[in-house]
Amino acid sequence: MNTELLKLKPEIVWKNFVELTKIPRPSKKEEAIRKFMKKWADERGLENFEDEIGNVIVKKPATKGMENRKGIILQGHLDMVPQKNNDTEHDFEKDPITAYVDGDWVTAKGTTLGADNGMGVAAAMAVLESNDIEHGPIEVLMTIDEETGMTGAFNLKAGILEGDILMNLDSEDEGELYIGCAGGIDLTATFKYKDKKVPKDSVAIKLTVTGLKGGHSGVDIPLQRGNANKIIFRLLEKAAKKYKAKLASISGGDMRNAIPREAVAIITVPKNKLEKFNKFVKNFEELILSEIKAVDEGFKIVVEEVELPKSVIDNKVAKKLYKAINAVPHGALRFIDGMNDVPETSTNLGIVKSEKGKIMVANLIRSSSDSAKSHLADAMKGLFKLAGAKVKLHGEYPGWKPNFESPILAAMKKSYNEKYGKIPEVKIIHAGLECGVLGATYKNWDMISFGPTIRFPHSPDEKVHIESVGKFWDFLLETLKNAPVK
Repeated sequence: MNTELLKLKPEIVWKNFVELTKIPRPSKKEEAIRKFMKKWADERGLENFEDEIGNVIVKKPATKGMENRKGIILQGHLDMVPQKNNDTEHDFEKDPITAYVDGDWVTAKGTTLGADNGMGVAAAMAVLESNDIEHGPIEVLMTIDEETGMTGAFNLKAGILEGDILMNLDSEDEGELYIGCAGGIDLTATFKYKDKKVPKDSVAIKLTVTGLKGGHSGVDIPLQRGNANKIIFRLLEKAAKKYKAKLASISGGDMRNAIPREAVAIITVPKNKLEKFNKFVKNFEELILSEIKAVDEGFKIVVEEVELPKSVIDNKVAKKLYKAINAVPHGALRFIDGMNDVPETSTNLGIVKSEKGKIMVANLIRSSSDSAKSHLADAMKGLFKLAGAKVKLHGEYPGWKPNFESPILAAMKKSYNEKYGKIPEVKIIHAGLECGVLGATYKNWDMISFGPTIRFPHSPDEKVHIESVGKFWDFLLETLKNAPVK
C-alpha cells in the first residue's frame, strides 16, 4: 500500500510517512499511533515514555562533538483531521489512508491525507533513527488531540523536557518561518425543539449542498470559500417564507476547525408548491454559484424526494435558528495591520446538527488579539442567546506572541540564506499552533515553526508538495548542524 511513495526522496522521511498512513489516528483516537511510536522507539534503543495525558516523548543524545549545543525539541502532533467526501467509503478508526503521487504532489483518495502533521512527525522520526547526521541533544515531543482541543499541549507538565529550543514542524509553506499564531475559543450554541406532526399533503425533500472545497478554518479562511452551513440556511429561511417548508433535520459539517463542504437538510413542502419550490432551488443554486464560482466552481445543490419523516422541528424554534445562522458572522473579519493577507480575527461556522430534540451549532473563533477574540465571542454569544439558545464558550487557548529577536530565528535565516541563496519569509500564521500553549508552560523556550508545503489541510483535497519535503528535510538537518551553542 502506498508503495510508490517509498521511491520519493528523501526516502527516510517518506518511509516513515507511509508507516503513519497505515495507522488510523483521528483526533481523540490516538491509542494505536501512541502504541506504534513507543514500540518504534524501543526497537531503536531510544529512551521514550508516555506522559500522564498520552503525549509521547523520545530522547536522543547529541552526536560526538555536538554536546555543547543547546537542546532542541522537535514537536508535532500525532492526530489528524478525519474528513472525507460523501461518496467515499472510509472508516477513520479502522482504515488506512490511501495516498498516491499526483504529479508534483502526494494526496489521498477521497480523504484527508494526514500530512498535517504526519510530515512533521515523519521528519522527527527520521532524525531519531539516523546515524549519519550531526545534532546536539534531541527531544521529540509528539502531542495528542491537537486538532480538536490541544489536549496534549495543555496538559504537558513542566520539567519533563530539558531543551531550550522548540522547533514546531507543523506549518505549511516551505521557505517560511513562523514566529507567531492566533489564539482561539470555541462557541457551542444549543437550541431545544419539540417534534411536531408533519403537515398533511406534504412531500419530503432531501437538500444537499455539496461540491465546495472547504479547507482549514485558519489558513484557508481568507480565501472566501463557500460555507455549506451558511448557504443551506440562506435557502431554508427563504423556502420557509415562500413555500411553507418545514425543517425535519439538518446536518452540516463535522469539525469546527474545518470550513464545512457539505450540508444536508430534510424538509417537507406542500405538494401543491413542489414544482415552484424546485424552480426556486434551481434559481438559488445559480445565484450562489454566481457569487462564489471564482473560488468554488464545483458547488451544487442536489434535490431528492425521500420518505416522509416522522416529525418536523417546531416552527418557532426553526425560525429563530434560521435568523441566528444567517446573522452570525463567518470568515475573516479583520486583517493584521501591514499584513493584508493574514487575518487578525475570524470565525468559522463549522457544525450545525439536529438530533434528539436538540440542534447543536459549533463555531471556532480565532484572533491574534485577545481583546478582539473576547469581543467577538461575547457578541456571538449574545446573538445566539437572543435567539433562545443555550451558549457555552470553552476550549480557549492563547496565541503565540512573536519574538523578532529570537536567536533560533536569526540562526535559521542565516542557514537558509547560505543554503538556498535567499532569506526565508518571517510570518505570523492565522492558525492554532501549539507553540502558544506550550510556551505558557515552558517560558524559557525559544520557539519557531516551519514545514513543507501543504495545501488544503482539513479537507479531502489535502496534498503535500514532493520537492518541498526534500527542502524542508535538508533545512532541518542544516539547522540541527548549526544549532546555537549553550
